[in-house]
Amino acid sequence: MTEKADKGGIQVISRAASILRVLKETQSGMSLGKIAERVDLPRSTVQRITSALAEEKLVIADANGGGLRLGPELSALAGAAQYSVVEHCRLLLTELTQKTGETTDLAVMRGIGMVFLDQVPGVYRLTTVSQVGEVFPLTTTANGKACLARLSNQDVIKLVQNEWDRNGIQRSLDDFLSEIDAVRKQGLAYDLDEHSVGVSAIGFSFFDWVGDLHAISVPVPSTRFPRQRDTIEQALLETASSIHQTFQ
Repeated sequence: MTEKADKGGIQVISRAASILRVLKETQSGMSLGKIAERVDLPRSTVQRITSALAEEKLVIADANGGGLRLGPELSALAGAAQYSVVEHCRLLLTELTQKTGETTDLAVMRGIGMVFLDQVPGVYRLTTVSQVGEVFPLTTTANGKACLARLSNQDVIKLVQNEWDRNGIQRSLDDFLSEIDAVRKQGLAYDLDEHSVGVSAIGFSFFDWVGDLHAISVPVPSTRFPRQRDTIEQALLETASSIHQTFQ
């Protein structure tokens, strides 16, 4: 009986983890039926598990009636794990700077922006520097675009329209979605003088252990970007491979 109970408990944990992973893919909530379809479980089983998760505030009902979404308790857990993410990525940032000579950044997606967590300055006299804690937009930065590419188009559209409406930006949504689709295919996102004139950047994104979206990017003065581009792309792809092995 004990062994059977242990196996049952492990199965419930595995199913709960699957549900949480599905929910991390959406910013707007998901219905019980959709969750059940995605995790290939009966709706009644999903309802029972999500009810238990809701009691622990690991999932909550979306305020706009969009079903269930990840809850605030996961943010608290993410905060506890955040130091581990920064510490783990610090060595990789340092190696990136050694390979490219350029500044490297680590940022996390928080709601409607990218928050900088860490930075290793480049070795050139002319470098780009951001402050830890500074918040950057999603649609004009390499790290923001890289994170958007990890989301569904439905969630991308909501975040993009929100940012553009707040800032009075008029752009073609279809063109932007095509750019995000290209990021999904090639694994790298680009900011070519979009966020700050005279600064370009390349970046990639990844999910950490608790499902938070992070990005590592390399900003470069645009005057130096053409001759550095190939080197930075290769170094970032190597780093991305190391990161994904760790957080998969």
